[in-house]
Amino acid sequence: MVLYMTEKTYSGFIAIIGPTNAGKSTLLNQIMGRKVSIVSHKVQTTRTRLRAVKMVGEKQLIFVDTPGVFKPSRRLDRAMVAAAMDAISDADAILLLVDAQKGITETIRTLSEKIADRPNIFVALNKVDAIAKPDLLPMVAELTTLAPWREIFMISALKDDGVTQMLSSLAAVMPESPYLFDTVDAPDVPDELYLSELTREKIYRYIHQELPYHINVVTERVDVGDDGVLDIYQKIAVRNEGHKKIVVGRGGAQLKQIGTAARRDIQDQWDVNARLHLFVRVEPDWQDKAENYTDQGLEFKK
Repeated sequence: MVLYMTEKTYSGFIAIIGPTNAGKSTLLNQIMGRKVSIVSHKVQTTRTRLRAVKMVGEKQLIFVDTPGVFKPSRRLDRAMVAAAMDAISDADAILLLVDAQKGITETIRTLSEKIADRPNIFVALNKVDAIAKPDLLPMVAELTTLAPWREIFMISALKDDGVTQMLSSLAAVMPESPYLFDTVDAPDVPDELYLSELTREKIYRYIHQELPYHINVVTERVDVGDDGVLDIYQKIAVRNEGHKKIVVGRGGAQLKQIGTAARRDIQDQWDVNARLHLFVRVEPDWQDKAENYTDQGLEFKK
């Protein structure tokens, strides 16, 4: 009788956590080699828990990009921070991302304390390309006192510096397990949510006030026209008529700019022809509606 040995497989979840604007979304996009999570210079951009599958040899790494941790004030804020902390409890490894330009903040110290008793914790100093090497040494020294890290990485997510080596270390701690997803590098994001996020990214780009934090984008319908073009219908929910005027702009110019940029991005990301239909609607209580949280993978808490 001949026995055939099967190769071992490994698969696990890695939660990427950190303060707002530490570069978590930029890192995930770099790892995946494509846009998975939206990026903005504004804080509190990521609202959802996005998952992305990356194969490193025979190891399957399932990254969870979480909303940034900050002091919440609104219901949406609380749901975002709760999503970030919930991701920790389900993770096989945790990667704390630190913005080297901001240094070791109180938020970093608090997060380190929260995860100190977890196995397989890692920390990455990001944006090190913008910091003189002598200035990094005190940060590393303090980090070593905060938690029993398996490893401290020095990376630049934007420039892809140190990311490959970091992936190898993360892959090494993945548990033996059947593959939990297909063995292809791909985001695990519903199409409708992904489309909504691309449009929300453009709102952050073109509207330079606090307004984006009071806006929600929902993909209501996606059809394929007789000409093979994708027709995408999206609602932009705002809280009052004043906000609507800002989004629409004089003669509709602002909304057209947002829509054109979002459509181009959708076409580039999906390699399709698309028509994007945007409708701005006043919904003063959109933050109090459960469907606006579940659509984004967040838990609605009264």
